[in-house]
Amino acid sequence: MKTILAISGSLRLQSSNTRLVHAIAGLAPPGIKVKIYNGIAQLPHFNPELEGDLDLVAVKEWRTQLQAADGVLFCTPEYAHGVPGTLKNALDWIVSSGEFMDKPTAVISASPSPDGGDKANASLVQTLRVMMADIPEEAILCIPAISAKINAEGDLTDISTEKALRSILQTLDL
Repeated sequence: MKTILAISGSLRLQSSNTRLVHAIAGLAPPGIKVKIYNGIAQLPHFNPELEGDLDLVAVKEWRTQLQAADGVLFCTPEYAHGVPGTLKNALDWIVSSGEFMDKPTAVISASPSPDGGDKANASLVQTLRVMMADIPEEAILCIPAISAKINAEGDLTDISTEKALRSILQTLDL
């Protein structure tokens, strides 16, 4: 059984991206378990002087979950044409520790806007590639008008979006 660690870049429980992460978990084919990481809000502000501090339980748990995962999937909103600060902070904690070295990774951005959060998506892809994540082109997706594609209960209502997400899961199952 392969495990994909799924991370929402939003702290809002009812955000489209958080609902999307949960919907993706329900689409996982046999042999893939999607585990949702919920600790992003507990990570302290990154400070390189704190590296190695044994009291940073949230950082240790973040790294442990990434190390244990066979692949990683991000769903992020776009704030001011960029990646949300909490997501960037989470990535800063692992820049030098190597958890993304050659790890299959998917990057999805979802936004109510017509561009689907493409600037945040491109920024996140660039950051993760610097960290040596393995991001196939087939595992990059911008979802525009997300409000019309997932309902308040977290059910996907757009078949083409569902197909694209299933395809990404298959890409990570290499």
